[in-house]
Amino acid sequence: MKLALGPLLYYWPRQSVLDFYADIAETSVDSVYLGETVCSRRHELRLDDWLEVGEMLAAADKEVVISTQGLIESESDLKVLRRIVRQSADGAPGFRVEANDMGAVRLLGEAGATDWVAGPTLNIFNPATLQLMIDAGATRWAVAPEMSGEALAAVRAALAAPVETEVFAYGRLPLAHSARCFTARHFNLQKDTCEFRCLAIMDGITLRTREGEPFLTLNGVQTQSARVHNLLGDLPAVRQNAEVLRISPQGSDTRRVVELFRAALDDAQTPAAALAASRELMVEAPCNGFWHGRAGAEQYVAA
Repeated sequence: MKLALGPLLYYWPRQSVLDFYADIAETSVDSVYLGETVCSRRHELRLDDWLEVGEMLAAADKEVVISTQGLIESESDLKVLRRIVRQSADGAPGFRVEANDMGAVRLLGEAGATDWVAGPTLNIFNPATLQLMIDAGATRWAVAPEMSGEALAAVRAALAAPVETEVFAYGRLPLAHSARCFTARHFNLQKDTCEFRCLAIMDGITLRTREGEPFLTLNGVQTQSARVHNLLGDLPAVRQNAEVLRISPQGSDTRRVVELFRAALDDAQTPAAALAASRELMVEAPCNGFWHGRAGAEQYVAA
């Protein structure tokens, strides 16, 4: 089974990002997703920089996928999207693309791309929609984190032919995007004059209830869960309906999380033991409710 590192959802200083991926090059992940998917105002690395990081990772025998932005808001966003789609024509390595909105799907179709990834923000929940993406050239499906294991099995069973399936297995759940920047609002700033406050926040801002309980995470225009989605304890069931597991980068200990998943997949450690070991590495308590068809914030253990 393959391990994939999802795109970096947070805004880190340039050198921190470069050091992070230099470290990831030495890990056992098979695929690495690169690029800005959350906010186009995040400019520490631009597309050329991401492609350069991709070349370094490809030299380390990693499959590199360039992810497109989930919420396209301007002509400048479109220009970046078009450049991602036509990489090969620009003399770049021609990395595989993850489409995260239907504009990307359309441009990839027009370019004749036949080996792209249908990203999780396409919100594919039925076999008819998934088949449309496959017919348009998608060869991997990154499942929306809200989909349960039971629903995933039903969709896969209804396909005319199997498609490589990737499940979000670790990280704070990306729940929604908005035109409003909640981080800027938190600091009483306007979105266009946000002072790039995200840059100093490695794992987002935890939003708590009046009782002080973690509720959500503010990450610029993206809202995430407060708890950390963690399917280490569910690996036996997940493996039956997925070929790839996605780990989302966090501000610290991502490499150790990757090592725990690899150990569990290689039967060097039981899933239960790996889950227990991962708890000290997580920024908040674990959850796995969505996988079990329950509230996402729940940590469900079958009787």
